[in-house]
Amino acid sequence: MKQIYTYGNYLKEKFNSKVYKVGINISGFTCPNIDGTVAKGGCTFCQNDSFSASTGEVQELKGFHLNLDSKENPFLDKQLLQLTQQFESISARQAREYGAQKFLVYFQSFTNTYAPFETLKALYDKALSFENVVGLSIGTRSDSITEETLSYLSELNKDKEIWIEFGIQSIYDETLEKINRGHDSANVKEWIIKSKDAGLNVCGHLIFGLPGETKEMMIDTAKEAYKWGIDSVKYHPLYVVRRTALANEFTSGKFTPISEEEYLNVLIKTIQLKPENVSVQRVTAGIDDDSLLSPAWCKNKNTQIKNINKALKPIGLKY
Repeated sequence: MKQIYTYGNYLKEKFNSKVYKVGINISGFTCPNIDGTVAKGGCTFCQNDSFSASTGEVQELKGFHLNLDSKENPFLDKQLLQLTQQFESISARQAREYGAQKFLVYFQSFTNTYAPFETLKALYDKALSFENVVGLSIGTRSDSITEETLSYLSELNKDKEIWIEFGIQSIYDETLEKINRGHDSANVKEWIIKSKDAGLNVCGHLIFGLPGETKEMMIDTAKEAYKWGIDSVKYHPLYVVRRTALANEFTSGKFTPISEEEYLNVLIKTIQLKPENVSVQRVTAGIDDDSLLSPAWCKNKNTQIKNINKALKPIGLKY
């Protein structure tokens, strides 16, 4: 059995040590399709209030939100303290429990380039100053990054490992409209290509099971993402959680989640189509609490991985 080329494989080969991503949530960050810039309410599947940074002494900064046009940031010092506290706590646990030796600081929740450049620079520089940090991974949207930020990340990438993670989700604009995404597929393609031209490493997030999509549409999205030159990929099934617009569609019978059988079918096909050099960071997703409405198979990640490996076995692969 041949193991799928994972992100962990990539990092181990490059740094010859155990490298772990430290997920960070910084208060003040939001999205342009939540704050009304391009849309309101966020993507239909997003439980907006689930992303909150609580770090002990420095609690979430209620009512404080940045955007690309913010003129000042009175809470930058508190954001930097949040960053420091979260990194120190999480990295220490990863070192203790998993033997982590080096770290990538992962700006994870919301849109982490959606703020004034001076704020971003301060946060990125601070993150790179921590001991044993080899780089950054920055989760964002393609409509929320500027040329100035991209240029700066390109400079950082000369000495550090800089990744930018874009939510591609689908290449079909009718789907992006249905989920209230707030931008089209051409915008994602443009900024992925710009990021690659700037020398950055790009991870693309793909969601299978979006409203109205067929198996062929999901596979087409993966094919296009590979053509755009992504270096790594995260595959997600669309699941329904409470307090979302998608939950309303589900309870009213307007949306039926993807079955595990269909998800496995699409996943295996897209993995077979994936270029060898593209690493895999995630093969599924879910949530194990009472906020999950459907599908039930997204509840237990261990069972999901077991079933994925069972589906991969006939083609000689394992995850």
